[in-house]
Amino acid sequence: MSRLFLLFVVFITGFASIAPAQADVRVLTSIKPLQLIAAAVQDGIAIPEVLLPPGASPHNYALRPSDVRRVQDADLLYWIGPNMETFLPRVLTGRSKPSVPVESLTGMHLRHFTASDDHHHDDEDDEHDHDHKPGSVDAHLWLSSANARVIAAKMAADLSEADPANAARYESNVKAFHARLDAVDAQIKQRVAGISGKQYFVFHEAFDYFEEAYGLKHAGVFAVSSEVQPGAQHVAAMRARLTEFGKTCVFSEPPLRPRLADTLSAGLPVKLAELDGLGGYTPATAQGYEQLLSKLADDLAGCLESL
Repeated sequence: MSRLFLLFVVFITGFASIAPAQADVRVLTSIKPLQLIAAAVQDGIAIPEVLLPPGASPHNYALRPSDVRRVQDADLLYWIGPNMETFLPRVLTGRSKPSVPVESLTGMHLRHFTASDDHHHDDEDDEHDHDHKPGSVDAHLWLSSANARVIAAKMAADLSEADPANAARYESNVKAFHARLDAVDAQIKQRVAGISGKQYFVFHEAFDYFEEAYGLKHAGVFAVSSEVQPGAQHVAAMRARLTEFGKTCVFSEPPLRPRLADTLSAGLPVKLAELDGLGGYTPATAQGYEQLLSKLADDLAGCLESL
């Protein structure tokens, strides 16, 4: 054995002994916003995976066999909870590794729909709109940066246990995430200060956490079920409300604008725009979650300022 080769072996062995032993921890989240929070926690170590593709509904996604395998294989899995991903509990029963429904974490701020909530849709839609049953949890909890902090802390604790060699890095990443959230909260409050009194409508009651955090409030929510087309009386009542308000914005969610939006707004001084609460195409980087919140603020303010 040559002396040069021996020196090479000694060098490689020595390098391996001082390099941190990195556990290959596979993190899978159900939806993009949770992936963005995980990406902040795992920054510089790994990139978390996401189950749902952009544009897919977390309420009624149809899992493929490859999706089921990903669910079973992930070391850590994070989802909102049975109020959101109704397709997941059945699959999780066969999973042996940790699965965390973040809505159940200690310290989470949860909003609940009540019988008095103003949904502006007929009884014929109620049975199909499972996201709005009186007394149920509003599962769009990721749109509160306070909740994002709780979720990030849990992810960091889980990852530190699974990958102790990088525990200090996870901790520092969470601290950096908190600092960025402080900054983005201040920026958004300044961005929407001029529109806090303006009225607008949404198709889906998905933004209450965001509105609560930044002093906003929609005037009405149409909450039209995708399974049931509203009757003529329902459409007439909604159009009457828009007529009453005059200039306003009606926000739908990508990827599809409801056909009803055009019917309701025809001939009225109403602007149609989108709010993407899921951040479908936001890159999974350490700054992705803040970008999701900032874009919501910009899209909301941009439409209302243009009236």
